[in-house]
Amino acid sequence: MAQGTHDYLEDPRNADVLIHINGRLLPRAQAMVSVFDAGFVLGDGIWEGLRVVGGHPAFLEAHLDRLYEGAKAIALDIGMCRTELSKAIYATLAANGMSDGVHIRLMVTRGLKRTPYQ
Repeated sequence: MAQGTHDYLEDPRNADVLIHINGRLLPRAQAMVSVFDAGFVLGDGIWEGLRVVGGHPAFLEAHLDRLYEGAKAIALDIGMCRTELSKAIYATLAANGMSDGVHIRLMVTRGLKRTPYQ
């Protein structure tokens, strides 16, 4: 079997994970992004990787600082204030019953585009 450069260990918690997309928690099998999303088509977006330790994302404020600074640099509206985003992160963790040993990939894109260069 071919292997990529990003080997990983299976985590049974991911089989039924709920994913937060645009204000909704969706089961893994339904959590999809359109092929017309600017993040997919153009790489137009920002992201942060957060580790959760003891029920809290480590260095959350520093991650949010970086996320909002990155958004400002490319004139991207995140669509939520920091407080709303923090609440969404904690709500997603709670919905999944996850409090430790968790990695969050927080991704924000410019959204759907009618044409690739809009």
